[in-house]
Amino acid sequence: MKTTQFIRILILVVGFSFSATSLAQEGKIQGTVTDSKGLVLAGSSIVIVENNKSSSTDANGGFTIDNVANGSYQIVVSYIGFATRKVTVKVPQTSKLSIALQDDQAALDEVVVTGVFDKRTKMNASVAISTLNAKQIEALVPNSAADLLKNLPGIYVNTSKGEVGNSIYTRGLNYNGGFFYVSMQEDGLPVMGISGLVQPDAYLRADATLQRIEAVRGGTASILGANAPGGIFNYVSKEGGKSFKGEVRARFGLEGNGKNPYYRADFNVGGPLSKDKTLTYNMGGFYRNADGPKYPGYTLSKGGQVKVNIVKNYKSGSIKVYAKVLDDNTAPFEFTPTVNFTNPKPAGSFNNTSSTLIQSLQFTIPKSITGYSEDINYDTKKVASYNEIAAGLNWKQNIGEGWTFNNNLRISNKDNVSQTTAVVFPFRVDQLTFYAVSGNFGRMGTYEFYNPTTGAIYGTAQQLPPLTPGPPRIVGGTFSLPGGDVLPNAVFYNPNPYTKISMNDVIDQATITKKLKNMTFTGGLYFSQTKATRLAITPAAQSFATIEDKPQIVGIRYTNLSGSTFDLTNPNGITSLGGGGLYDNDGTIKQTALFFGHTWDITDKLNFDWGIRMENFNIKSNFSTPKRVMPDSPTGVDGNTATLYDGRIFTRNPTQSFDKSLSFSDIVSYSFGANYKVSNSFAMYGRYSQGRKSPDLSYFMDIANQQLTSNVSIEAQDIKMAEFGLKYRTENLSLFATPFYTLASNIPNFQIFQNADGTYYAPPRVYQKFETKGLELEGNYAFNKNFSLRAVATIQSSIAKEFSVYLAKTNGPADDEKISFDGNNNDNIGNMFTITPTYNTDKFSASINWQYMGKRWANVGNAFRLPSFHSFDLNTSYKISEKIQVNLSINNILNTYGVMGWAAPGGFPASLDTQGFTKAMLDANPQAVYATLPIMPRAYFLTLSYKF
Repeated sequence: MKTTQFIRILILVVGFSFSATSLAQEGKIQGTVTDSKGLVLAGSSIVIVENNKSSSTDANGGFTIDNVANGSYQIVVSYIGFATRKVTVKVPQTSKLSIALQDDQAALDEVVVTGVFDKRTKMNASVAISTLNAKQIEALVPNSAADLLKNLPGIYVNTSKGEVGNSIYTRGLNYNGGFFYVSMQEDGLPVMGISGLVQPDAYLRADATLQRIEAVRGGTASILGANAPGGIFNYVSKEGGKSFKGEVRARFGLEGNGKNPYYRADFNVGGPLSKDKTLTYNMGGFYRNADGPKYPGYTLSKGGQVKVNIVKNYKSGSIKVYAKVLDDNTAPFEFTPTVNFTNPKPAGSFNNTSSTLIQSLQFTIPKSITGYSEDINYDTKKVASYNEIAAGLNWKQNIGEGWTFNNNLRISNKDNVSQTTAVVFPFRVDQLTFYAVSGNFGRMGTYEFYNPTTGAIYGTAQQLPPLTPGPPRIVGGTFSLPGGDVLPNAVFYNPNPYTKISMNDVIDQATITKKLKNMTFTGGLYFSQTKATRLAITPAAQSFATIEDKPQIVGIRYTNLSGSTFDLTNPNGITSLGGGGLYDNDGTIKQTALFFGHTWDITDKLNFDWGIRMENFNIKSNFSTPKRVMPDSPTGVDGNTATLYDGRIFTRNPTQSFDKSLSFSDIVSYSFGANYKVSNSFAMYGRYSQGRKSPDLSYFMDIANQQLTSNVSIEAQDIKMAEFGLKYRTENLSLFATPFYTLASNIPNFQIFQNADGTYYAPPRVYQKFETKGLELEGNYAFNKNFSLRAVATIQSSIAKEFSVYLAKTNGPADDEKISFDGNNNDNIGNMFTITPTYNTDKFSASINWQYMGKRWANVGNAFRLPSFHSFDLNTSYKISEKIQVNLSINNILNTYGVMGWAAPGGFPASLDTQGFTKAMLDANPQAVYATLPIMPRAYFLTLSYKF
């Protein structure tokens, strides 16, 4: 069936529903849901057992299910963290229901909507799903939205780069920096149509508008999520209720081990917009200003977002209109210079609060250098900006006779401008490598290093002709450069990349469901279109800085062998202005998917479900690449022969284009599973899935390989996954155990090498295969009404069944060597444990969150292991009154230096190629300075909340 025909049928069916009328006598079920203390539980789920009609409570805890035929019914009422209640009700009602739920830490029978073909309790679902509610979220002070997920099993979360640019992966699927195999969603739709240029966490922020998170690992995620065989993480927003309610939070923090201020304010308000209270609204957001855990000498994070939704509930459905505006600036953190591969420690005087970002750097790249249509202004103080304007519409329609229709549409524009230093790494100025990397190889003479602000001289070195045939020799003098305890006679090399990205997304998902007595059939259509543009200069220029916390710019003067003196850097310390030239890309990516799911409740205890998804992928792209004019201009753009930093001139190569597709038959995913409820206390499930994953944008817009893109074939990756779940619950105990197996195939490996002329190239792409086996555990035990214990564990091992890399030797591809690591351990796969004891009274709550990250191999070559570490977080709260609450949190209480990422020794670009760093290289230089990315340092937060 053609897509247009499918849409027409949906429209006809929906249109017919408006003319249909019911002749039966009908009423409604109304009530209020609270906790045991009488506090309302907004977002509770109410499901009628007999016909599966459902609703959720508003901000006042109230709910209404309309269009219910007269008779007797049982309703199931659930809310995350509370024991589910089943209540009998007669229609017509004589009075509204008043339902109180009892605390039940992480109950297994709350109703979930993510990753299932129809609404299911966790006890009846054949998927691995975990949830967090607003109450649990409020108790935490996460580094980012992604950081909230670290309390769930089976999920590796690395938020060491700060608020954005982090990584999430599940079950050994750790390719391409994270997020590649999972769908980060906001209110049921992906945050962005396709990833690869900007990580999705850049546009997903957790604030007071967040109602709950539903997290699905593997399983049906490959059917119900776009490009998501690893999982779906759905961040669900609050909606307004039948009376005006609101909340304001003010937070003050001290990050960077108590040194750097953090200010933040959140708000959320909602209520009715009509007299009959069927039209409601909710609005909220946040604003924060922070120097950052690693203060670079200027404000690191500043900005916020506003979200709003308006919901109209009517007799047979609802319409929600929603919008979001995000305007935020923040920078990902750089790696810390490190020594000791066995027990990594910050080198010299560095620690986990040290910043390697240059304090201040401004310059302009004239269009006469890049050949582009406008100048490019660069300012590190602007860090990276993230802007989004989004609007959407969610329509739910009960057509009658068990038919329901749901359409969710969002249109958004996302922009990102990044101008922070990157790949900061030390180089010795008394060795030849520095001159090769800085573009001065063979430029004979004396190099003087100085402070541009004070004029103080740091020292000199000479590059002289060889005494015997071979490369030039470096003769160093006496240096007074800071950082000698890290690397003597050295400076930080700072490539200064510039990227400007714009993405226009249209995402729509429509489903139609037919509910029979013991079966549910769901058909769906998913469509996304992303129009993306990117301007990039990597790097836009180069600079050098002192090796210390908050580095200072280092200027360089050069005197040739004839005695003439030149400036290699401008007054701001910039050299190689224009870098490797400007790359200009644009692309239109369309993804269309058809999916179908069938759930069959064979008996009251046994249910079976299966689903299939077929996708079509197409990308059309144009790209323009720079052509360097050789030799460099002797006068530069300023017309001054004594300045050598602006001599690079570029023209534009002719624009090239390509059009590539994967058809529906190329991307076919399927999944089937069964759940058996042995008793009210015990259930088990099994599931097998095959998920196919289309490429992301980085595959096509990889600058190092841009000229070759039109000749590169595209293929879908293949993810096979099997899992078996055991679920057990009593009044005080709940357990969820999931053994799993993952086989990931057809995975390309990306590498970037350097030519002798300083340009970059990519060796031929090779494809990898990984096998992961593991066990996920999640448990809660309530000792009494005040004290409970939650534990989460992931025990896993992963093997590279097929894995090869190229090793670069001398500059250029001629002598590159391909080596195999088949059979080695996969990198960054370790055992993870979390234990959280919690103590609650009517007014006071306290919990300690202990997390353990096990040893992980640093790369597939198994050169060395990243060590295990422990960290502790403390969260406390006290209710001053029913409306006012104060929270005190301390993250990373012991200020642990826990390594989550690393960069190889050798400077740029060798530091990027962690897979190419071998055990032989390590053995040859075990004292080498490399770099690590640790967890965030100790931080203190005080939050005052007022609810009205």
